[in-house]
Amino acid sequence: MNTLKIGDKAPQFEALDSQGNTIKLSNYSGKKLVVFFYPKASTPGCTMEACNLRDNYNRFLDAGYEIIGVSADSAKRQQNFKDKKELPFPLLADEDKTVINAFGVWGEKKFMGRTYDGIHRITFIINEEGIIEDVITKVKTKQHAAQILGE
Repeated sequence: MNTLKIGDKAPQFEALDSQGNTIKLSNYSGKKLVVFFYPKASTPGCTMEACNLRDNYNRFLDAGYEIIGVSADSAKRQQNFKDKKELPFPLLADEDKTVINAFGVWGEKKFMGRTYDGIHRITFIINEEGIIEDVITKVKTKQHAAQILGE
């Protein structure tokens, strides 16, 4: 796994969100952006993380941040997650793992004695110039907003 680091230029990604809209990094030029990668929509940890960001969404907007969630789930699964949990930010359906690989968050994982390849729960904070300002690799799903906002 070759994850991007602080100071790296964010990759110029383009992918479809759960509603079929094309989302590009260039859409966020001049804005601060939080890109959070999560293993699977509607699972307990991913739900806690997304809902924590949802519950603090206005605080992110007030601080000048936009938010995008990314997983390899289908657009339908992402939209169900978005609707069920009333998530106000786009969720990218990166089934071909283009964005996931560009950020370097796909790699070997271990769970309950099993080793497999999957998406690592990592969040990138990108500044107005498209440079990665912070990388959060030890995400606290219940307090993720506080981690990002530096509280």
